[in-house]
Amino acid sequence: MSVSVHAMHLRFASQLLAVGGVIACPTEAVWGLSCDPQNPDAVNRLLAIKGRPVSKGLILVAADEQQLASLLTDLNDDERQQLSASWPGPNTWLIPHRGLVKPWVHGEHDTVAVRVTDHPVVAALCLAWGSPLVSTSANPAGKEPPKAQAEIYSYFGKTLDYIVPGATGDLDRPTQIRDLASGEVLRV
Repeated sequence: MSVSVHAMHLRFASQLLAVGGVIACPTEAVWGLSCDPQNPDAVNRLLAIKGRPVSKGLILVAADEQQLASLLTDLNDDERQQLSASWPGPNTWLIPHRGLVKPWVHGEHDTVAVRVTDHPVVAALCLAWGSPLVSTSANPAGKEPPKAQAEIYSYFGKTLDYIVPGATGDLDRPTQIRDLASGEVLRV
């Protein structure tokens, strides 16, 4: 998949993220909502827009493993190898957060969902931002995740701060979620 996004869009999106903005961007399978995971107001606004309880937790998406380095340091060699073999790619893993992730991101869980994306727009956005971003599907709770940009407008109107232009990847459904400790697949 060859998709690029103009640097102007990345700068503008990053500026909005820096002031607590909630944006939409294309991901591997569907459109997603993103914000700064360190900003509780931004995360709470994203959750309110989506109608999602904080207890469920959110995904952190990154451009590369270096952006997740602090979360990966205590993993054993086999676990690190398993992650590295699946990234970048459409594989989301639950890993222990060890108190390094804000509770409004991990919810009621001892783990946090993380992914090193291979989608060029999301990866470029994370690089422009300089660290991982919250990522969750851009749909109200209970509705189908959008595959087309126009669906975002029908769901949210003008409640989002920006929509980063681009196209979703070729996956038929959102990324697989697996528990690193047990290997259990929680979302196919």
